[in-house]
Amino acid sequence: MVNIKINGKPLQVEDDMTILEAAKLVNVKIPTLCYNPDLPPWASCGICIVRTAGPGSPRMARACTTQVAENMDIVTHDPEIIATRRTVLELILSNHPADCLQCPRNGNCELQTLAAEFGIRELPFRHIANGLPIDDSNPAIVLNPEKCIRCGRCVKVCQEMQNVWALEFLGRGIKGRIASAADTPLGESPCIKCGQCAAHCPVGAIYERDDTPKVWKALLDPETHAVVQIAPAVRVALAEEFGLPPGTVFTKKIYAALRRLGFKTVFDTNFSADLTIMEEGSELVKRLTQGGEIPLITSCCPAWVDYMEKYYSDMIPNFSTAKSPQQMMGAMIKAYWAEKANVNPDKVYSVSVMPCTAKKWETHRNDDMKSAGHGYDVDISITTRELARMIKQAGIEILKLEDEEADNPLGPYTGAGTIFGVTGGVMEAAVRSAFFLVTKKELGDVNFKPVRGLEGVKEAEVDFQNGTKIRIAVAHQMGNIAAVLDKIRAAKAAGEETPYHFVEVMACRGGCIGGGGQPYGCTDEIRKQRTAGIYTDDEKSQIRCSHQNPFIQQAYKEFLGEPNGHKAHELLHTKYEALALYSK
Repeated sequence: MVNIKINGKPLQVEDDMTILEAAKLVNVKIPTLCYNPDLPPWASCGICIVRTAGPGSPRMARACTTQVAENMDIVTHDPEIIATRRTVLELILSNHPADCLQCPRNGNCELQTLAAEFGIRELPFRHIANGLPIDDSNPAIVLNPEKCIRCGRCVKVCQEMQNVWALEFLGRGIKGRIASAADTPLGESPCIKCGQCAAHCPVGAIYERDDTPKVWKALLDPETHAVVQIAPAVRVALAEEFGLPPGTVFTKKIYAALRRLGFKTVFDTNFSADLTIMEEGSELVKRLTQGGEIPLITSCCPAWVDYMEKYYSDMIPNFSTAKSPQQMMGAMIKAYWAEKANVNPDKVYSVSVMPCTAKKWETHRNDDMKSAGHGYDVDISITTRELARMIKQAGIEILKLEDEEADNPLGPYTGAGTIFGVTGGVMEAAVRSAFFLVTKKELGDVNFKPVRGLEGVKEAEVDFQNGTKIRIAVAHQMGNIAAVLDKIRAAKAAGEETPYHFVEVMACRGGCIGGGGQPYGCTDEIRKQRTAGIYTDDEKSQIRCSHQNPFIQQAYKEFLGEPNGHKAHELLHTKYEALALYSK
C-alpha cells in the first residue's frame, strides 16, 4: 500500500494501481479516449493527463499508464490541465468528419460526448480530411477509416484479445489510418467477424452492417410471413438501450415489441439451444461409446468456426457437426413449423436477433444453411443494437408493454437453453443432458459451477458415476483458445491420451453476453451483471434440462425421428473446410 493525495484528499491505495484507477476510488472521473478496461493501457490519446507533484507543478503524466507512488500528490483538474485536454480534443476533431447526424454512433460516441462536455463549438485548427473510402467488403462489419481517431483499441482487441491480427495501423501522424492486415479489403483479410473491434471502437470508425432496411421491407410486405427468433443473450442486454440496468431480464416484453414491429410469429432461440444440446450431446456420447475423434469441440459460435477453419483446420475432425442454435431454428421454421402451421415456406422471411455480428455471415456460410430447401434457412440476422434502433424508430415504448409469450412449438425453452448465452453455458447444458443420456438417470444438482466465471480457460472433470469420467475445457475470448488447442495437438503428436473429451469455445469475452453486437460500453462488471441475469432466468425455469423440454420431445416424435438420425443430420448438421487466411 502507498499513501497518496488526489486533489488534496489523502488516500491509501495498492502500489500497483494506476492514477486513473485510484481516482475512481474517490469518485473523480479523468477523461479518456484510448483507454478501455478490457485492454492494457498504452497512453495514445493524452487526454488523461494529470499533475503528479501537486498544484502548479510542471510535472505531467498520463493517468492511464502511470502507477501511483508513495507521497504522490496528484492534481486531476486545474485550468491548465483542462485547457490541454481541450486542445487535444480540438486536434482530434480537426482530422475527424463533422457528419455526426449521419454517423451510426451519433448519440453514443465517446468523442462526441467529450466534445460536448468541454463545450467545443469552434475549431482553432484547419480541418484536414484524408478522403479515405469506406470498406464494406465484409459481410458483418463496415470499416470507415476516415472516422478513425487512432486510439488503437480495435488493433489491440484484434491482435491481443482475439489473436486474429486482421487489423493494423498504416501510415504516420495525420496520415495514419486503421486498415485491415496487408491493406487488403476487410472481407479478404483474416477477420473472423466477431465484432469486438466495433464493440470497443469509441467512435464510428467500425460498426456492424445495418440490415434493418431489409427487415423493414419484409415487415411492410403483406405477402410475406415474417418470423423472428431471439438469442439467449439478447434478453439480458436489450434493456440497457432503454435505461434499465445490465442483466435486466425482460424477455416477454421483447416478444411483445417484436409483434408490434410487425412480426407475425415470434420464436425463441433458447428452444433451438435445447435442440442443439440433444444433437451435440448425442454426438458426444456416440463418439465416446462407438468411436470417433476426441475431444469433441463445440460449434455454436460462428466467429470461432471461421477462426478454426482458418487457423486450426487440422481440428476439423474434432468439430461438432451440429449447427448453431440460430441455424437449427431457421431450418425448423421453414421445414417443420411451416408445414405444421400450413404456411407457405417460400413466403416465410426468417429473421434472427443476435448478440453477434458474425451471425450475419453465418446465415450464408455455405449451402448447408439452405437445408430446408426454401432459400437460406435464416434470411437475415440483426444485432441487439439494431433491434433497439428498430423499436425506437417504431415509437414503441417497450417498458410499458404487457408481457407476452413466444409462439409454440418453437418458443418454450428450458434453463439449459438460456445459459447458452454465457461462457461455460453450452458445456453446463450439455453436462445436464449427457449425464442422462449416459446413465439414464437425472442429475441431482444441475448447477455445474466449475465452468462458470470469467477465467479465460476453465478445466473440470465430470464423473457420471458409472465409471465414465469426462475431462472438459471451456475457453472464451479468442486469444485464450491457442493454449487449449496446442495442448491437444501436443498430446496427439506424442501419442498420448487426449487431455480433454469435450471443449467449449466462445470467441467473445464472457461468451455471447459480451458479443460484438451487444450494447456499447461492455466491461467485466457489465458482463457479470448480464451473466447473473442469464442464471436467474435459468433458475426460474420450471424445466432446466434440454432433454426434458416437452416441445423438443414432440419435435423428434413428429418430425425429426431421433437425435443424430438421418433427418436430423440433413437439417441440423453441417460440414467445414480449411480456409486461407487471405481470400478473394
